[in-house]
Amino acid sequence: MKAILALADGTVFEGVQFGATGETVGEVVFNTSMTGYQEVLTDPSYKGQIVTMTYPLIGNYGCNEADIESIGPQVEGFVVREYSAYHSNWRSKWSLDSYLAEHDIIGIQGIDTRALTRRLRVHGVMNGCLSTEDLNPESLVTKAKAWHGLVGWDLVQRVTCPSSYAWQQPEENNSHSKYRVVALDFGIKYNILRQLTEHGCEVQVVPARTTAEEILAAEPDGIFLSNGPGDPMPVDYAIQTIRTLIDKKPLFGICLGHQLLGLALGGKTYKLKFGHRGANQPVKHLEADRVEITSQNHGFCLDIDSLPNSVDVTHINLNDDTLEGIQHRDYPIFSVQYHPEASPGPHDASYLFSRFTAMMDL
Repeated sequence: MKAILALADGTVFEGVQFGATGETVGEVVFNTSMTGYQEVLTDPSYKGQIVTMTYPLIGNYGCNEADIESIGPQVEGFVVREYSAYHSNWRSKWSLDSYLAEHDIIGIQGIDTRALTRRLRVHGVMNGCLSTEDLNPESLVTKAKAWHGLVGWDLVQRVTCPSSYAWQQPEENNSHSKYRVVALDFGIKYNILRQLTEHGCEVQVVPARTTAEEILAAEPDGIFLSNGPGDPMPVDYAIQTIRTLIDKKPLFGICLGHQLLGLALGGKTYKLKFGHRGANQPVKHLEADRVEITSQNHGFCLDIDSLPNSVDVTHINLNDDTLEGIQHRDYPIFSVQYHPEASPGPHDASYLFSRFTAMMDL
């Protein structure tokens, strides 16, 4: 079946449908990872976005239950150069085609993803409309232009948990847990929870609108601020909560949690031209004077120059010198823009979970 992806600047790509049928709109972005497409699909940080994979062959190892990072696929649409109809892997339970179809996610293959990626790099990410129903290019461009975009839109409410729950994998035993952690769910990935558990944490996951008073009533040893989608500025309720918690407990933030912490500390955020999405982003750890290869997924960033004097910069992106990590001079608080829990992905930054537990020991 024919499918069309139309960008808001009038660029149109014609391809072949796989997965679900229908029509969707979102911000069109690209991810440079060679593997891990199921992690990409199920990462809540991609809510509101149509994701393009730059690696040309996608789907060859199918999909499985172990690599799901949330309740299901979160992307608005999926774009690949070539979909592999034949999948082979001992863990595979579904083909990528059937997995997307089951969860009503539209895929398009057979387009020039190099040309699409170059356009997004040169002109910046932009709104797009992907359809198997309306095949009129002009109509789809109009729909892409009409979409409101991510700026100013609180996407956290679309991915946060509806109620508090204690994290427990079926194969895990929390009897050895030494630390009690409350994790604010802005779109948390399961592997973050697995990493916290492996580092001796008993984790209580709470909705994004949970108040500081409710969090402190649980008497946690530390508080985790999760990843999540979109613009941090509209998530004002979480910014206020974090601001209240700053001098109360050790805080560790990742991705959106890092941005929200920065805003709570008095900083500002801005939208990147095309963001960082992939498993090979080089980051300089300034204190250790070493380079870490990291997995990232974000389109907004903290402004280094806006941070107060009480906040130190700890990590810098070596591709564009943007901010990747901060720590507070007076309180046990730190955060990073990237994903130390990535799976699959580099393990260079897994030490950050140990740093968090060390803070809770003090």
